[in-house]
Amino acid sequence: MAERRQLRDRLIGIVLRVLGHLPLRVNHALGGLLGTLVWLLPTRSARLTRINLALCFPDMDPAWHRRTARRSLQAMARSLTESPWLWRASPERLAALAEAPPHYARLQQREPGRALFLATPHLGSWEFAGLQAATHGPMATLYSPLPTPEIDRWVREARAATGAKLAPADRSGLRILQKARDAGEIIGVLPDQSPKGASGVHAPFFGRQALTMTLLPRLLRGRDDHVVFLFAERLPRGRGFRYHEIEAGPEVRDPDPARAAAAVNRIVEDLVRRCPEQYNWAYKRFHPPPPGQPSVYARR
Repeated sequence: MAERRQLRDRLIGIVLRVLGHLPLRVNHALGGLLGTLVWLLPTRSARLTRINLALCFPDMDPAWHRRTARRSLQAMARSLTESPWLWRASPERLAALAEAPPHYARLQQREPGRALFLATPHLGSWEFAGLQAATHGPMATLYSPLPTPEIDRWVREARAATGAKLAPADRSGLRILQKARDAGEIIGVLPDQSPKGASGVHAPFFGRQALTMTLLPRLLRGRDDHVVFLFAERLPRGRGFRYHEIEAGPEVRDPDPARAAAAVNRIVEDLVRRCPEQYNWAYKRFHPPPPGQPSVYARR
């Protein structure tokens, strides 16, 4: 069994290195083919994508649902195949790919003791957004170790190379984020990441209750830090990435966790509506349901 895992990890490493050296346009084309296969085959990802789109966009016609589901799965596959290329890219190359760069004034002229929170949902290329933001100054971001050592090592080295400090998703990681916040650094968070255990509250998302993390409101409590929600839309044929952003107001700092979580979800929903075909619909965003309610993902 151990030998099989080692062989698997070596093969994965070879594939990653090949993808890292392909032109971005070719890389995205391969991701599109992979996503199409995921859509055509009876995969779990295709099933969850169809369910989530039906829940969140009930008024759209079946043709729109099919088209958006296929494109979303293609986008998610591209996020996988493009990552090795992005991990090898220099800060200058990353900057050249950024169309409408996000809040350069916020990134380059931060006030002492006032942090900049960049909240990037699973939309567009969150890997590009994180790597590119880290080139503008000290940055800390939560990180969950990947199960494959070869990929985990590559990701850690790549993110550290552009200036990011990786904070594990535990109490020690929270301390790293707090220290970075107090030093007025950049802090990257995924606001739509499913929280673990009792670390979240249910809040509306596309009209349905979704378990939502409260980490961002907790880190902001009693402070006046800048908070920007953004995503990097992936442009066709490897041309680069176009930023979309919303600067959050005081509602994300509400001392009531449910109200703060609802405010976070409203902004994420606004961004998703701009580009639903590049959102990751292939996970159980509405699981677990509120107490006493059935799961929307139960097989019928």
